[in-house]
Amino acid sequence: MCHTILRENWPRTACIFLLFLGGLAATAPAQQVSAPEPQAGTIVGTITDVADDIVAGVTVVLQGPTPADQRTVTTNDNGFFSFSGVKPAVSYKINVSAKGFANWSSQEIKLTPGQYLEFPTIKLQLAVVVTTVTAAMTEEQIATQQVEIEEKQRILGIVPNFYVVYDEHPVPLTAKLKFRLAAKLLIDPMTFLGAGFVAATEQGLNGNPDYGQGWAAYGQRVGANYADGFTDIMIGDAIMPALLHQDPRYYYKGTGTIKSRIRYALANPFRRKGDNGKWQPNWSSWAGYLGSGALSNLYYPESNRGAGPVFQGFAIGVAAAAGNGVIQEFLLRHLTPSAKNQP
Repeated sequence: MCHTILRENWPRTACIFLLFLGGLAATAPAQQVSAPEPQAGTIVGTITDVADDIVAGVTVVLQGPTPADQRTVTTNDNGFFSFSGVKPAVSYKINVSAKGFANWSSQEIKLTPGQYLEFPTIKLQLAVVVTTVTAAMTEEQIATQQVEIEEKQRILGIVPNFYVVYDEHPVPLTAKLKFRLAAKLLIDPMTFLGAGFVAATEQGLNGNPDYGQGWAAYGQRVGANYADGFTDIMIGDAIMPALLHQDPRYYYKGTGTIKSRIRYALANPFRRKGDNGKWQPNWSSWAGYLGSGALSNLYYPESNRGAGPVFQGFAIGVAAAAGNGVIQEFLLRHLTPSAKNQP
């Protein structure tokens, strides 16, 4: 104390006087000094699904012993959450909830003063939904209801978008339903209009098949385009899926990072869901591309027949399926009115 006062150039007598007062104060009862608040901590973490895909928009609750200790945040686009200013030595729990996933709760957590806790990655399981309605129905009845919903799916309310599954809990189709879905698409007016549009484009560009020009050639092009689509759909989406027990539909993902969804969509030509719920090589689609190409040799001009056009058609089919997967994943649901209200 004295050195401090002298550093401020006080008179020496003032210093002696203060020392005297300090001695008197030593005999007085000591006043209690409150201890400083312990330094708060931080809890951070990341949430994914069981396939390690990021889950954004998840509700994360830090639950403490009193309502004042409870806080809620949502995960960002990277599945990340953070709680700062967490009181040390207080028992907390982390509760997680997200649509389509089972709820998750942590063990009891107590931080030390100033601790920065990086919580292990939280992996959410898909929710198991059981209702009295579905419990009373057979699997075939549920599948029929799902197909009835899919048959109403149209892009901009016009173009068929039947072969996409938006339901979070789909069931496998029976062989009968696979043929029903194929027939529904093949007799749809937009399918005939599509064949006519493609034929007009080919005729305008004088492209393959080499039918030439004129109305007769245009009629041949329309017939060939419809026949190509008919054989491709019947073989790849009905006959082979029924024989190989594969699902001909695209399973919409809709969650995860953009990168993971692109990878998922680009895999569309190479794998299909089996009726057993597992991914399998896409034998059905490949058979459809090759079978349709082989049958086209029966009605294409001589110049467009042979193995070369068949394998060229196979490559085009694979590329188109990959592109369709990306468009389905990021665009078409927003343009399909009946799909917007599905879970």
